Amino acid sequence: MLEPGDPAPEISAQNQYGETVTPDFSEPTVVYFYPEDFTEGCTIEARDFQETMPKFREGGIAVYGVSMDSVESHDEFAEEMGVLYDLLADPDGEVGEAFGLDTSSGRVDRYTFVLADGEVKRVYDPDRYDPEGHAEDVLVETRNEFVQGG
Repeated sequence: MLEPGDPAPEISAQNQYGETVTPDFSEPTVVYFYPEDFTEGCTIEARDFQETMPKFREGGIAVYGVSMDSVESHDEFAEEMGVLYDLLADPDGEVGEAFGLDTSSGRVDRYTFVLADGEVKRVYDPDRYDPEGHAEDVLVETRNEFVQGG
């Protein structure tokens, strides 16, 4: 798995609208992986990031959610949850593998990566955080560490 200090991977994936997205990790960016659309913890986490999104945008911090679900599943999930940021579909596990995650089960574990300046800055271990309130914690730490005047 990628660790702080590792170079940011080059990735591209389709979002919930079927558009190909290629994140640029030069500016502060949060990429959170979650196991599956419509499951309890994933729903809580997606809603938390959406509720916190104005503060992320205010700080110039991009946010991407990633799971191994299809574009169609992400579209339904985003619609039902009111998610307006990009949910990247990774059905073949290429994005997860680029971050060093195990994709062999067809799902990824819940991990969050903060990237900036073309490298991994922080990794949040799922055993050390609860999906509820996670977005706010990531926002505060990312803003304080990587955004001027944070």
